[in-house]
Amino acid sequence: MKPRYIRSMRELRVQADTEKLPEVLGFVDGVLEELDCPMKVQLQIDVAVEELFVNISRYAYAGGQGDVVIGIEVPDDHSGVSVTFKDNGIPFDPVSHTDPDISLSADEREIGGLGILMVRKSMNSMEYEYTDGTNILTITKLF
Repeated sequence: MKPRYIRSMRELRVQADTEKLPEVLGFVDGVLEELDCPMKVQLQIDVAVEELFVNISRYAYAGGQGDVVIGIEVPDDHSGVSVTFKDNGIPFDPVSHTDPDISLSADEREIGGLGILMVRKSMNSMEYEYTDGTNILTITKLF
């Protein structure tokens, strides 16, 4: 559920490289602190942002290089935030990704998917679209 009335949008463009994670988290946390976001919610958003940014950094450009644009939208009533990730890497829809069977032991389970499951469970919504060669993934967390 993406808020309808957007007060502001801020963006950060960085290379899709895990070494840029501190810069990404600093950007996100700066906005969240301005909003007096509850610490528990900020930590949930940080974990989700880290998971998604690291996945994009590792897999989107198949060993090559590219950028990620991280956008943050804030509704007029400050009821939450939406964080959008845009990259021109390999199309990948985490929303339609099948959740791993967490009833199986770690040895029996296929590798991968737990991070996406965690993001899906901790955010209020997660939306994906692929438009004009761009992956657009938006997570929304209400306060």
